[in-house]
Amino acid sequence: MPKHIYLFSGLCADERAFQKLELEDYQVIHIQWIRPEKDESIELYAKRLLDQILTSNPVLIGLSFGGLMAVEISKHITTEKIILISSAKTRKEIPLPYRIMGKIRIQNILPLQLLIHPNFVTNFIFGAHTKEDKKLLGPMIEHTDLHFLKWAMVNVANWKNGFNPGNITHIHGTADRVLPYRNVKCDYTIQDGGHMMVLNRAHEVNKILHEVIKEVVE
Repeated sequence: MPKHIYLFSGLCADERAFQKLELEDYQVIHIQWIRPEKDESIELYAKRLLDQILTSNPVLIGLSFGGLMAVEISKHITTEKIILISSAKTRKEIPLPYRIMGKIRIQNILPLQLLIHPNFVTNFIFGAHTKEDKKLLGPMIEHTDLHFLKWAMVNVANWKNGFNPGNITHIHGTADRVLPYRNVKCDYTIQDGGHMMVLNRAHEVNKILHEVIKEVVE
């Protein structure tokens, strides 16, 4: 029976963010974001996502914000492997400016509508440089739920996690503008990879994934 792999997408993204991953040999399940409850913590939210994980010892792949959720999920179930792409393992890897902005609730001040419409700001932040990059990024951004985005921004900024389950493989790009490379300690580095490297550097990401997952299933 094929290994079950659960994919957690990032903010301003959905399962289309994984469209270039080559995981045909595995049983892939895309975790669906659910609407956060009022003042719900990231820890409690993760517990509600557990209903979507129906197999034992799964492999979790988390992109950006999805990586944080994968780490939180691992506090409640046994996982075979957690793979983070353009993400963070603990609070220490969240940039200090984000934590400061979370304290002052800057998401209530900034015009977040700018982040849910493709424009030069979103293209710069996510590293969408080519026409193809922008074509891939645009539809996902437009599909973003503003309520979910605001909730997630607060919870990322105030994430208190210091727990590392020990079975994490972290893949990160040196040109990531959302979660800068200097803030993280990763296992695999993609030179000049930006925050959307799962799409525009998919060949390199796939090569690493196949290597890591092969070690797990054999």
